[in-house]
Amino acid sequence: MNKFRSHNCNEVRKKDVGNEILLAGWINKKRDHGNLLFIDLRDNYGVTQCIVEKKNPHFRELEKVQLETVININGKVVHRSEETVNKELETGEVEVEIESFNILGTCKELPMPVFSDQEYSEEIRLKYRFLDLRRKKIHENIILRSKVISFLRNEMNKLGFLEFQTPILTSSSPEGARDFLVPSRLNPGKFYALPQAPQQFKQLIMVSGFDKYFQIAPCFRDEDARSDRSPGEFYQLDLEMSFVEQEDVFKVVEKLLVNTFKKFSNKKLLFEDFPKISYSDALLKYGSDKPDLRNPLVIEDITEIFSRDDVSFEIFKKLVKSGSKVRCIVTKNTKDKPRSFFDNIDKWAKNEGASGLAYFTIDKDKKIVAKGPVGKFFSEDALKEIIKKTKAEVGDSIFLSCDKQKELERITSLARDKIAKDLDLVDENIFAFCWIVDYPMFEKDEETKKINFSHNPFSMPQEDIEKINFDNPLEILAYQYDIVCNGVELSSGAIRNHVPELMYKLFSIAGYSKKQVDDKFSGMINALSYGAPPHGGIAPGIDRIVMLLANEKNIREVTMFPMNQNAQDLLMNAPSEVTENQLKELNLILKLKK
Repeated sequence: MNKFRSHNCNEVRKKDVGNEILLAGWINKKRDHGNLLFIDLRDNYGVTQCIVEKKNPHFRELEKVQLETVININGKVVHRSEETVNKELETGEVEVEIESFNILGTCKELPMPVFSDQEYSEEIRLKYRFLDLRRKKIHENIILRSKVISFLRNEMNKLGFLEFQTPILTSSSPEGARDFLVPSRLNPGKFYALPQAPQQFKQLIMVSGFDKYFQIAPCFRDEDARSDRSPGEFYQLDLEMSFVEQEDVFKVVEKLLVNTFKKFSNKKLLFEDFPKISYSDALLKYGSDKPDLRNPLVIEDITEIFSRDDVSFEIFKKLVKSGSKVRCIVTKNTKDKPRSFFDNIDKWAKNEGASGLAYFTIDKDKKIVAKGPVGKFFSEDALKEIIKKTKAEVGDSIFLSCDKQKELERITSLARDKIAKDLDLVDENIFAFCWIVDYPMFEKDEETKKINFSHNPFSMPQEDIEKINFDNPLEILAYQYDIVCNGVELSSGAIRNHVPELMYKLFSIAGYSKKQVDDKFSGMINALSYGAPPHGGIAPGIDRIVMLLANEKNIREVTMFPMNQNAQDLLMNAPSEVTENQLKELNLILKLKK
C-alpha cells in the first residue's frame, strides 16, 4: 500500500465504514468546537471531513497546525449522524476519526485564503498563483481545460486528422500582430520569431501530401491584454484540410464544437447548424463582426427616411447630407417604461463618446404618432415608413443614432448590448454560434490611404482568377470566415491561396514587391510552385472555448499561469534583465529609451 494514502479525499464512502484508512492532502478548513476539532482535508479529487476528540494526544498539535499544511492521517471511517450529513460533498455521509497524523509539508502564513473563492487583486493572485490554483473554482476550471483538450484530440483523431508539431523558432511574418523576436547566437545580427500561428507550416504540411492535420498549437503575439486575450501566448486547435471548400471546413468544425459544448455544458445550443452571416450584414444588423445572437435586437438602417420633406429632424438631416448614416434599434412593448429608462440610455451613450441616442415611442390615438423628445419631427406617413422598414409596432420604442459609418457601427453595437442588458433580453443558458463570411480581401487605412490585407493574406479570393477586378481591390471578397459564439470570436479561418501567380498579384496590391514576397515567404512560395492542392483550415482558440464552457468572463480564469495586464509573469519575475555575458554571446548591445 502507498505509504501516504490508501484513498483519495473524494473516495471514502459508507462501504468503508469501520475500516482504517490513510488520507493525504491539504488542511482546507478547521472548526474547533472545544471538545471536538473538525478538519476538512482536501486533495486534487475532493474533500473528506476528519475529526479528532480532545482526549486524542494529537488534538493540541492539530489545533495549532496552519491551514494549507500538507498532512497525512491514519484513522477509522465512521457514519455521520443524520443531521450532520453534507449532501454537497461526495464523501458527505461519512467522516474519519483521526488516530494519528504526520506533517508532510509545512505552510507559512497565507497571503490569501484558499478555501474561499472571494475576489482578490490581480497582483496577489498572480504572484501566488500556486495558491490561487488550489481554490475550488479555478482548480476545477484548469481540470476542465485538460478534459476539453483531451476530448478535442480524441474527436480529431476520430475525424481522421493526424497530429503534427510545427516549429517554435521560425521566421517573422506579417500576420497582423507584433512578433516576439529571439536573437540567434550562431547567426549574429539575425533573429528568429516565435510563431503568431503555425500558418505557413500547416499549409506546407498540405503541400507535403498529408490530407488532414491538427495540433494544440501555442501561438505568440506581442499584443496588449484584454479580458478575452492573454498577453504573450495562447493555445489554439489548429487544423488544415486538403481538397476542401469552405463548406467542408464548416461541417468538421460544427460537428466538433457541437459535440464539445454538449459534452461539457448543460446549456442549450441555439443552433446546431450554425447560421452564416456576411461581414457586411453583421456590421449593419449588429454593428460588429462578433455578434451575440442570444440578443434578439437588430439594428436597421433608416438613412433614406431623412431625405423626406415630412421629416423635420434638422440635426440628423444635415448630418445625412454630409455623408452620415442613421441607424436605429427597435425595442418591443416598451411604451410603459418610465422616462428614466430612456434617459439613462441616452446618458450612457454620451458617456461612450456619442452625441446621445434619440428616441421615441410609437403610439396610436386616431392616427399613428411618436411620443418622446424627437417624436414631433416625424409625420404619420414618415412613421408608417419607419414601421414598414423596421417591422415596429404600436407600443414599441425606437432608439436612433446618426454618425459616420465606423463610429455609428461602434455605438449601435454597444447600444444593442446595453439595451438588451437593461431589458434582460439575453438568455445566459444558451450558446449561440454563427459563421461570419464574405470578408473583404483588402481594407483602406483611413489615415495613410494605404491598401492593406483585412484578414489573412494567404486567403483565396472568391471569384475565378480570370474574372477578378484588380482595379477595385476593396470589392474583392475572400473565402475567409470567423466562428463566433455569444459575442466571442473563437477563431478565424480561410480557404488558402495555393496559386503563386495570384499570391504575387494580391500582395502587390498591398504594396509588396515580388522580391519582398520571395524573401518573406520563401518556403511557402517555393512549395506552392511544386504542385499544391486546394486547402483550407481554421484554428479555434482553446482558451476562449474553455472560458465559455466555464462561464468565465476573463481568460485568466482558465489559464494556469497567465501574465498580468502589462505582460509580466509576477510569479517567475519575467521578463527579467539579462547579464552582460549573455548579451555578449548574442552579439547584442542594449540602447534603452530615456
